[in-house]
Amino acid sequence: MIVLGVILLVIGFITSIQILWSIGIALVVIGAILAVLGGTGRRIGGRAHWY
Repeated sequence: MIVLGVILLVIGFITSIQILWSIGIALVVIGAILAVLGGTGRRIGGRAHWY
């Protein structure tokens, strides 16, 4: 999710498309939150592990 967010950020920056920039920021933030919560051992969405 973080990688997809970064890719959208780069594409949005190069092409000056604001919606890609906004979606990229949202994906990076959500991915970082999920990574931190998953790293602390908390269950996310009822699952103990995300594959």
